[in-house]
Amino acid sequence: MPQDVAIVVGAGPGLGAALARRFAEAGLTVAVARRRKEELEALAAETGGRAYACDAADHGAVEALFAAVERDLGSPAVVSFNAGAYRPGGILEITPEDFEHCWRVGCLGGFNVGRAAARRMLEAGSGTLLYTGATAALRGSAGFANLAVPKFGLRALAQSLARELGPKGIHVAHLIIDGQIASERPGYSPDERGPDAVLDPAAIAEAAYQVHLQPRSAWTQELDLRPWVERF
Repeated sequence: MPQDVAIVVGAGPGLGAALARRFAEAGLTVAVARRRKEELEALAAETGGRAYACDAADHGAVEALFAAVERDLGSPAVVSFNAGAYRPGGILEITPEDFEHCWRVGCLGGFNVGRAAARRMLEAGSGTLLYTGATAALRGSAGFANLAVPKFGLRALAQSLARELGPKGIHVAHLIIDGQIASERPGYSPDERGPDAVLDPAAIAEAAYQVHLQPRSAWTQELDLRPWVERF
């Protein structure tokens, strides 16, 4: 019997990698994608999956990704959109090019991936589409327009798709990641209040996987996750 397929778009070294590992642990065949395929080879080998190059903001590249995954592995049972871009600055520092780039990656990319996923899942009559959101999806802070605008848009997209696709058997969920995610990247400093003062990528991935498992009679459309130190 063929295994279910999971696609993680935006498979960076933090949450994206954790999602890929959790899906693989559950027995799914995993396709991981980001702009530079070579950065994913180790993760693909670790999870027994395949790595693909894809710019989520490019409609043609997304269509090519899904066609390749379908050819190589099969149709996706779960798709996670985890791509995003943020270039900091106040309104006088942000360039139109920066603003458009962040929107294209974080919002248009979500549309491109959602559209490609929906086409395959509608044929199957089932599937899960997961969008990674942030605190910025709920409020736009000073100096964060380049993050808040695409995240607001992504949240609206998830709500619209959930209402449209839910009756057709497709579970669309938006995960609000409210807080700092722990990272192994150079320059990252753990919170001095303890390891549980920041979000553990594996814990987020576990929550996402449990959303994928939910029965249709009790689907989550939006889930907010935060460490105990965050005020809300």
